[in-house]
Amino acid sequence: MTAHALHVAPPFKAKGSRGPWHEVCESMRLTGNATVLTTWGEWLDAASAGGGLREMLGPDWQRYRRTPDPAVRHRFAASRLAVKYTAAAALGTEPVELDLAYTPGGRPYLRGFGQLDVSLTHCEDLIAVSVSRTGRIGVDAEPSRTRPPAEGFLGHVCTAAERAGLGLLSEREQHRARLHLWTLKEAYSKALGQGLSLGFTEFGFTPCGRCRVGADGGRCALLCAPDGTPVESDAWTFATHLVLGGRYLISVACQDTGVVTGPGPAVPAPLDETVLSTLTDRLSRRHVLPETLETHVPSSVHLGVRDRGSPRQDR
Repeated sequence: MTAHALHVAPPFKAKGSRGPWHEVCESMRLTGNATVLTTWGEWLDAASAGGGLREMLGPDWQRYRRTPDPAVRHRFAASRLAVKYTAAAALGTEPVELDLAYTPGGRPYLRGFGQLDVSLTHCEDLIAVSVSRTGRIGVDAEPSRTRPPAEGFLGHVCTAAERAGLGLLSEREQHRARLHLWTLKEAYSKALGQGLSLGFTEFGFTPCGRCRVGADGGRCALLCAPDGTPVESDAWTFATHLVLGGRYLISVACQDTGVVTGPGPAVPAPLDETVLSTLTDRLSRRHVLPETLETHVPSSVHLGVRDRGSPRQDR
C-alpha cells in the first residue's frame, strides 16, 4: 500500500496476555497508532487469575462481580484486559498501573493518560483495540458474512452519492460495499465521540484511488461530502481490513493532529476544522445544513475525555 494508507497501522493478532506486545511499540513508533486483534478465549487464563484479576480490573471489578452470566462476565474481563495490555505496551508501563474510566456513552478512556486515545469494539469472539497518540481514533468490526438490509440501510446510512454508487454494483458486491460503509461510518463517529448521534447520511466515503488493495484485503477510503466530493484534508485516514481468516471486517478511523504526544500530562487535540468546515460549507450551499454538524460536534476536545457518546462506543 502507499504512504497514505500507512498512516493507519495494519492490525496484528495478539495471543492473549502473551502478545507479542513489542509489535504495538513498533507500530506506535512508525505511525503513532496501533490496532490489536484478539479473541476472548485467548484470555481465559488471565481472566481466571483470582486475586490477580481483581487487581488488574481495578474499578471494573465490581461490575465484573455483578455480572451473573459466566460467559458474559469472562468476555467483559477479556475486553478490559485487552485494552489495558495494549495501552500499557503503547505507554511503556505495566497493565496493572492503568485504570479505565468511561464516558456516559460507555466509551473507555485511560484515567490520567489523556495523551493516548483508546477505542474498543467486540463482536462474537473478536476483540479489537485501537490506540493513538496523534489524535482521535475509532475502530469498528462486523462479521464479514453480515448482510445489512438494503431498504433501511440506504435511507438511514448512505448519502445520495453512495446510494447511486451502490446501485451500479451486483447484489453480492452491494453486500460487501454496504458493510464497508457501515464499519467506516461507525469507526469515524466513535473517533469523534458522537456514536450514532452523528447522522450517517451527512458524510460519506469513497475508495481511495491512490492506494493498492493490501494482501489482507486492506484498503483505505476518503471522507466525502454528501454529494460525493472528497473532502481535502490530510488530518484523517480511514482503513478497512479483512481479519482472522476473512471472518471479520474491521475499519479504523485515525486522526493526525500534527502533534505526536508522549507519556506525561494530557494535551489538547482539536477536531479537524478543515473537514468540518468543508462539509458544512458544501451542505449550506445546498441549503440543507443539518443541525448535527453545528451542534453535536464540539470544536475542541481533550484526548481521553469524551463530550458525547452512545452505547455502541463500547460494545
